[in-house]
Formats: sequence, structure tokens, C-alpha cells
Amino acid sequence: MTAITTGPPSAHGRHGQPAGRMARLLRGRPQDPAWVRPAVAALLAAAAVLYLAGLSRNGWANAFYAAAVQAGTTSWKAFFFGSFDAANFITVDKTPASLWVMEISARIFGLNSWSLLVPQALEGVATVGVLYATVRRWSGPAAGLIAGAVLAFTPVATLMFRYDNPDALLVLLLVLAAYALSRAVESGRTRWLAACGALLGLGFLTKMLQAFLVLPVFALVYLIAGPPRLGRRIWQLIAGGAAVVAAAGWWVAIVMLTPAADRPYVGGSTNDSILQLTFGYNGLGRLTGNETGAVGPATRSTAAFGGPAGLTRLFSSSMGGQASWLIPAALIGLVALLWLSRRSARTDRTRAAALIWGGWLVVTGLVFSYMSGIIHPYYTIALAPAIGALTGIAAVTLWRIRHRVAARLTLTAMLAATAAWAWVLLGRSPGWYPWLRVVIVLAAAGAAGFVVLSGRAASGRRAEDPGSAGLTSASRGRRFLTAGAVSLAAIAGLAAPLAYSSSTVATAFTGAIPVAGPAVADRLGGIGAFGGAGGARQGGLPRSGEGRFPGGAGRFPGGSAAGAGAGSAPASGRPGAGRFPGGVPGRGFADGGAGGGLGRDTQVNGTLTKLLENGAAGYTWVAATVGAESAAPLQLASGDPIMAIGGFNGTDPAPTLAQFEKLVSEHQIHYFVGQNQASFGGGTGDAAQITSWVEKHFTSQTIAGITVYNLTSPS
Repeated sequence: MTAITTGPPSAHGRHGQPAGRMARLLRGRPQDPAWVRPAVAALLAAAAVLYLAGLSRNGWANAFYAAAVQAGTTSWKAFFFGSFDAANFITVDKTPASLWVMEISARIFGLNSWSLLVPQALEGVATVGVLYATVRRWSGPAAGLIAGAVLAFTPVATLMFRYDNPDALLVLLLVLAAYALSRAVESGRTRWLAACGALLGLGFLTKMLQAFLVLPVFALVYLIAGPPRLGRRIWQLIAGGAAVVAAAGWWVAIVMLTPAADRPYVGGSTNDSILQLTFGYNGLGRLTGNETGAVGPATRSTAAFGGPAGLTRLFSSSMGGQASWLIPAALIGLVALLWLSRRSARTDRTRAAALIWGGWLVVTGLVFSYMSGIIHPYYTIALAPAIGALTGIAAVTLWRIRHRVAARLTLTAMLAATAAWAWVLLGRSPGWYPWLRVVIVLAAAGAAGFVVLSGRAASGRRAEDPGSAGLTSASRGRRFLTAGAVSLAAIAGLAAPLAYSSSTVATAFTGAIPVAGPAVADRLGGIGAFGGAGGARQGGLPRSGEGRFPGGAGRFPGGSAAGAGAGSAPASGRPGAGRFPGGVPGRGFADGGAGGGLGRDTQVNGTLTKLLENGAAGYTWVAATVGAESAAPLQLASGDPIMAIGGFNGTDPAPTLAQFEKLVSEHQIHYFVGQNQASFGGGTGDAAQITSWVEKHFTSQTIAGITVYNLTSPS
């Protein structure tokens, strides 16, 4: 093969400058084939249906973030700092940008499942559209449609664009940054590079250092492929770096400069420092496994949530079905694109595209594969845009030169690798649509056959006499071969992930660690591995009738420890209190509900809810309990601030025993709810001391299996 440059000339203006705006790219151009606009509309509509259908079945989804959104709708201070509770005791363990979007929605439409999750779904549709627009600029609408479809139907994308974790906004910002980078590579203008840096800075405000995994890749791409001379490219990169710092640093600076007494404790840190949270628990600790305050002792030496570290982690039973379906094809395509552009000019867009998306996939994939700290299967959503882009660009580029034997062989290899890996992944759920594997293999074989025949026809066309009488029939034959190849390749590549995504849409997910798709044999058991359809039966907590965590420590809120409260009526006086919005019961592990891992049952016994509400106006916090995962359902049910002792894991040194005693003496806390997260590493240190002190000094009552202490009634 010889070097080529991809991308239709119509994608660029005079002298190689970009023409049009993103909206124009989505609408299409007058010279586009007739199928482009309806195809783009169909793609976006399909994504919208996939992400919005039955959205309320997820209820609060991750109650931890839902409770923080609730706090932000009643307190602007909680909104700004990302507080877990409206009384501003402690923040969530992430930067708050994703909360801001949901909180604005909830302030406008009221707090409910739809106002919480619809913004996430719309972010997903926008991400698909932006990826299409980015890829089509250099590689044409067909490549953009393939890229968008791969992203839209990736199971973990379907899951997280229907969830209230920060990943939805993070991925949107990363794809927008890639779009800005492509514009910078086209034009050489500093403003586009600054926009790229600003978007990555906003990504930091969404999920901290994960947003910066692509930063060195993007900088290297511009250093290599940017149009200006080297000296100017370096100065432009410095300007882009300044934009990163400005977009991310303003909020960090305000948090650092605000006295600790005037802001909430920085959740997830051990010294109330946003910098320590950034570079510790949410930074280098994720790579090394040395995470102070991690969920459990096991996670400090091994990544118990995502399987053993190593090159095969992304393909394991824990993570394989989330996003890896087309990784083999994408990697083959990456190699092909780099080979095709090996002799091209420095600014060649084929190579630039390969470096942008290939660098994104390889760097992020290797970090996820080898990091020793906490990693969850849903993190793999960050790989989906790169997988889609590489697949689309490589497929269209190779199709254009299919008259070459090497191109046909490479396309066939991509199809074969996709079908073989889908066979393996689907085989991990042997009772789940077993015929689907056969369909995919047959479709891949048929698509490969059409590729070969079409390539031969294309070779013949090059020698064809344009004035011959047989031209019309030959053209029709080539169109038939093209339609056959495209249709069967789409089935081979997208049928399995779409089936996984459909299963995800039809399942209710709650908790902190959701997993897309059906039950998978040999999925990693133990802490955090449960989730997805079937919840505990996928390798999480044993399905016992007692509903306890391993070792018997910790009961589910709502009294599900012995089945108590499972059928309790919601608290009166509040619509849907104790249940998901719309009256859908919260589903946890005790009742075999859909998974999510680590999160508790979001049902709260009606009697307990009424108890917390009585006299709430006279207290800053109506109750305190160990860990935000225990506090979140109580806060959502009562609508009043609950103090999450020790933050998310119950391990943050906030408050100390002395501080807690002072707050109790000042009558700022009414009750202490005696549930804990000991089996997840919570309830240690200061939290354990507080629990012991409360048990010794205050009267208690049991409601639906949960012990509640009245902090205004000494024993």
C-alpha cells in the first residue's frame, strides 16, 4: 500500500481551511448523498430512544450523587462546593461539574428521576452527534456514522448515559476537546487549541485527573501535525496548557482559599485538602493502589473492582462485555491507518486522526489495564469514542481502496476478529440468546465475501471503458455488493453490543457500581464486582434471605436485613417517600434486584422516615450515620440533611469524636442511625469511635431491624 490522504475535499474550505460549523456538519452539505441527512437523524433518534426509554426505572440510580443533587437544589453553597448535604458538612469525593448540570435541571423541573437522569441521556445524544461531526470532517459521513453508531450502541455507554455518575459529562467534554483539536490541526489557530485545553479543564472539574489521560496524546498530535512552524506550535501548546489551568484552576483556587470553617470538608481526602484528593485518592493512588481511605483493605494492593491488573483486564469476564466488542477491529484499523500514512506529509490527516483516536485508546486502555487502585467496569465508557472513531475511519479508508488485495485482507481481518471476539463474549452468557453467536459469525462471513467480490469489481471498474454499454449493469452490481457488505458488516459488528444495550435498557440499575448487560459466568466476585442484570447473582453478595453484607456487618436501610421494610408503605406526607420517583420500589441485593454494587437498597421504611421528619426544623442534621452510602437513602427519603460520618466510605477523619460531641451538645443532630459499612472498610477510626460513644450514652429503638439512637435522650 502507498500513502494516501483521506477525507472528502468538500469538508474543507480554500487553502485547506475548515468550512462550516458543527451544526452544518450535523445537517449535512448540499453535495452530500441523499442518504446522509436521514441517516444522521436516524442515528441520533436511535440514541435518544436507547438512552431515554424507561429511564425512570433506574429511580435515583446512584443515590450518593442523587443526594448531592438534592442538596444542591436547596443550597447554593452546596451547589458550588458539591456538598453531599444541604447543611454543607462534607462534599462528594469528586469535583462537582456533573452535579451542576443535574442540579440546574432539578431546580427548574423539581427533583425527580427524570430531572436527574434526562440531562445525562441528552449528554449521551450530544456525544454521539459530536463524534459524528468530528470524524466526518476528515473521513466523510460514512465514517462518522459508523463511529457514532459504535459509540451509541456500546453497552457501557448505554448504561452510563442513563445514570447519574460523572462519566456522561466527562465523555462529552473529551469528545468536544477532540473536535477542537481537529479544528486546530486543520487551521493552525491558537483559539481552537485553547478551546481544547479549556474543555479538558472542564473535564477535570467533572472527574479530576481522568480527564487528563488524553492530554499528552492531544499535545503530541498537535506538535506533530499542527500546520505552523515548530516554534509557534510550542507556544500554542503553552497557551493551550494555560487554558487547561484556567478552566480547572479557578474552582480549585476558590476551594483552597476559602477557610475550612466556611466550607464543607473535602470528602475523600484525609486532611481536608482538594490537592490531596486530586493527587491522592483520585490521582496517583488509583495507579499505585496506595489509596488512603479506599473502600477496603483488599483494594489497596489489588484492584478488586475490575479484576487483576494486566493486559487482558479489559477483556476479562468483569469488563469484557462493557466496551471491548470492537477493540480488536479498532487496533487492526489503527495499524492499517498508520501504515497507509507512513510516507505522507507531516500534516497528513490520516495519520493525525490515527494518532488522536489511537493514542486515546492505547493510553487510556493501558492505564485502565495496569492501574492497581480502584477501577470499576463502567470506567470503560471513556474508551468507546476512540473505538468508534478508529473503526469508522479505518473501515471507510480501506473500503475506498478495496481494489487492493491488502485492503481487502485487512477488512476481512477486522470482520473475523470482531466475530471471533463476539463469539467469546456471548459464550460467557450461554443461556442468553445462544443463536446470536451463529448469526454474527454468518454475517461476518457474508460481509467478508461481499468485500472480496466488491474489491474485484472495483478493480475491474478501473479498467472499464466509461462509454461501454455494460456500465449501467456493472454499476448496479457494485451498488448491490456495497449494500450487502455494509448491511452484513453492521450486523456482525453491532448486533451483539446492541443486544447487550437493549438488555441494559430493560433492567433497573441502582448503586455505585453498575455493570451493563446480562449475567456473565465467572464474573469477578467479591467487593464491587456485582451489578448488571441480576445483581448479586453475577458474582456479588450471596443471595441469602438475611440481606446482610458478608460477615453479617451492616444492614440495608429500610430494614431489609430480615425482610423487614421490604414491603413497608412509603412515608406519608411526601410523594413517593421511601421509593423511587413515580412509586417504583428501590431494588437492592436482598430482593434480587438489578445490580449496582456497593449501594444500598434505596427503600427506607416509612416509620423511620416519619421519625426523622418529626422535629426536623429544629436541627441542622436530622440524623447522622456512618458513610454516605448509608446516609443517601435516608436523605432522599426525608428530604432533610443527613450527616455522612466519614464521607463516602466512612473512613474520612470528619468529624472527629470531639467535634461530634460538640455538635450533639449544641443540639444540631437529632438521631444517629446505627447502620455502617464495616464490610467495605467503612466505620473505622473516628467513625468507629463515634459509633461506640453513641451506643454507650444514648437511648435507642429498633425500627424495621435498624437501631436508631436519640441524641437528645441520654441513656
